[in-house]
Amino acid sequence: MTKTIALSLVLAASLGLAACSKEEAHNAVNAVDNAADNAANAADNAMNAAVNASSNVANHVDNVVDNAANAL
Repeated sequence: MTKTIALSLVLAASLGLAACSKEEAHNAVNAVDNAADNAANAADNAMNAAVNASSNVANHVDNVVDNAANAL
């Protein structure tokens, strides 16, 4: 999905800059592509952080259960 979004942004930038010089258009397309990559990377990082947090909670619960069982 992120590739589709990035491609859409690049296409929109390309069409919007059709009247610009080739170098200006190329630079703008690169900037949009880089911004899309940055957004995709930020989304990936957020997802990884959420997965790690969930895993940490599950580990903590396991430790609490184990400690309770050991106390019996």
